Amino acid sequence: MHTFKCGAPVLDFVGTLRARRNAVPTDMLISPESLEAWFRESGLVDGDTPCEPSDLREAIALREAVYRLVAATLAGDDYDADALAVVNDMARTPSAVPQLVQRGSRRVEATPGQALSSIARQAVQLLGGPEAALLKECSRGECTQVYLDRSHGSRREWCAMDPCGNRIKAAAYRARKRTEARAASPERSSR
Repeated sequence: MHTFKCGAPVLDFVGTLRARRNAVPTDMLISPESLEAWFRESGLVDGDTPCEPSDLREAIALREAVYRLVAATLAGDDYDADALAVVNDMARTPSAVPQLVQRGSRRVEATPGQALSSIARQAVQLLGGPEAALLKECSRGECTQVYLDRSHGSRREWCAMDPCGNRIKAAAYRARKRTEARAASPERSSR
């Protein structure tokens, strides 16, 4: 099951590789079926978008290219030319097609390539627009999720309260309790 906590589908897509700095990161896109599930669960498409192994390879290449561009944005660095080419080439292809159906509702259908093009176009829009200034990386060291900080005063520190915020707060609480326990220990007060 995929999570969507980053404030933009393209960032949630980048977040399908979790804990990037760990020796063994957790990849949520491990099969064509997991890519199909991401497309559906993200709301990018309605229904099924059958994927092949080649679609998964393209998706991972796009994900990593977008991540490199996001990381460069966060660091204030120039974009990697290869990553830029991957995103721009994918954005040039036709994207997902919304269609109006009965009673004014809509349905979005797409091939895997069209769905990936939609993600690439979101990356172009995000990184080339004013929301790029809202990008932040989660402050929990083990987490590498990037999110849009739309909080009042831009004070958000982690990608989501569950699990990152809870873990940071629990660790701070335990550290305070250890400090209080050491300060109150009888050995220290008798010296």
